[in-house]
Amino acid sequence: MSQSLATASYLGATILFILCLGGLSNQETARRGNIYGIVGMAIAVLATIFGPEVGSSGYGWIIAAMVVGASVGLYAARTVQMTQMPELVALMHSMVGLAAMWVGFANYIDPVVAAKLHGAEKTIHDLEIYIGILIGAVTFSGSVVAFGKLSGKISGNPLLLPGRHFINLFGLLVVIYFGGQFLDVESISNGMMCLIVMTIIALAFGVHMVMAIGGADMPVVVSMLNSYSGWAAAATGFMLSNDLLIVTGALVGSSGAILSYIMCAAMNRHFLSVIAGGFGTTGGTPAAAAGGAQPAGEVVPILAPETAELLRDAKNVIIIPGYGMAVAQAQHTVYEITRFLRDKGVNVRFGIHPVAGRMPGHMNVLLAEAKVPYDIVMEMDELNDDFPKTDVAMVIGANDIVNPGAQDDPSSPIAGMPVLEAWKAKTSIVMKRSMASGYAGVDNPLFYKENNRMLFGDAKKMLDEVLLALKG
Repeated sequence: MSQSLATASYLGATILFILCLGGLSNQETARRGNIYGIVGMAIAVLATIFGPEVGSSGYGWIIAAMVVGASVGLYAARTVQMTQMPELVALMHSMVGLAAMWVGFANYIDPVVAAKLHGAEKTIHDLEIYIGILIGAVTFSGSVVAFGKLSGKISGNPLLLPGRHFINLFGLLVVIYFGGQFLDVESISNGMMCLIVMTIIALAFGVHMVMAIGGADMPVVVSMLNSYSGWAAAATGFMLSNDLLIVTGALVGSSGAILSYIMCAAMNRHFLSVIAGGFGTTGGTPAAAAGGAQPAGEVVPILAPETAELLRDAKNVIIIPGYGMAVAQAQHTVYEITRFLRDKGVNVRFGIHPVAGRMPGHMNVLLAEAKVPYDIVMEMDELNDDFPKTDVAMVIGANDIVNPGAQDDPSSPIAGMPVLEAWKAKTSIVMKRSMASGYAGVDNPLFYKENNRMLFGDAKKMLDEVLLALKG
């Protein structure tokens, strides 16, 4: 393939990637967006393999690597549950970071590349390698820790070391110092020592950064690591002088950064405060009111038949899914209930908070898997004004995103966070296993509202009973 044809292929792939991102911004067009991305990536890979920079002697290695990678990808696609998507996404981010690291080291020791570069051009190239490996190492180790937290292999509690900010600052200064040394070295062996020291510090920083972030901020962490992986890919593109990789990495990095900003706004948090860590726990402990004061009111439990009766008599129902629905894998039963109620003329809609679940769009993915119609799945801002006209607001495994303390308690850790105002419905029903707090680790006054009922138990089991009662 000639250079001009490869360039044209890269341009076409870039356009398809932009169309892919545009399609993924809406549920109805997400499938089409995925197809654009698949076709664009296929064109990019073929143009690279058969382009002028890859000799025929390397085809064997490339094909072998593609077979291994495709096999792992197909296996993951067939075996990973939809509820495990957050940790799978984090694991994929770690692979991008690892690839950026290895490409950087390989590019640095490549004698062909070294022979071509001199003077300022070599300095710029070495700086690209240093920054690329740095971003890749942080992305890799941070994503591995995020995978551990999301999969439950590592506690979601924030690990707050004494003087952690000074530790991070010291590590940054050391990285800058060795960066200056790296640009002045005269031999590859001395340069490798600087790269290795920097890589070790970057790996440690990635671990320390994500370990310090609490469970309540994990959706932001996922989008943040997505952005990091994009910038790592862009840095790799600079190293390899690959324009498509630069553009693609910039698209992913910038979109991830924008998404992180949206996530922070949805939690009334600043990005730097998320990086500083410390907000949120894994929950699982009984909630305690702020300042030790006892919450007003009493919890009123409800049974599945009574819940079914309330739903049967309702005209307007809003369902608010959370991570508890994902854990119980109750989305299919939720759809069956939704379909039954809609067939009876009940107006059923879903309210999605931007940070519900463990990653951006987590609830949308689960509901799409269960074939819930896209037109009744709505964002928080589209539904909040409708709660006073709603007969039943049903909260399935959510907690912090329906906490009225965000509006009523200025001393709450989540004060100012936009929430779904489920308590304004005629009746709200909260489904939980227990009275445990959410990931923010704060008490939820919604549980004690006069118009609220608590349906305790596993979400899948209880919803099966509700569906049975509805049909009976």
